[in-house]
Amino acid sequence: MECFFCQYKVDPDYKDIDNLKKFISARKRILSRKITGVCAKHQRKLAKQIKYARYLALIPYTHYQKQ
Repeated sequence: MECFFCQYKVDPDYKDIDNLKKFISARKRILSRKITGVCAKHQRKLAKQIKYARYLALIPYTHYQKQ
């Protein structure tokens, strides 16, 4: 399986929330390379962009569960 970002010749970007959400689990954790099939170079960039999007409050840090 080829890397998603290599296949479409794009880099992960914090402004592209729809693509970033594909690489986050239901509990808002960053998925591993084994699950997503992303190459090492793009996984590092992806993690950095997800963290930056969280910092800017574009993506939540955790899954909030009301008790």
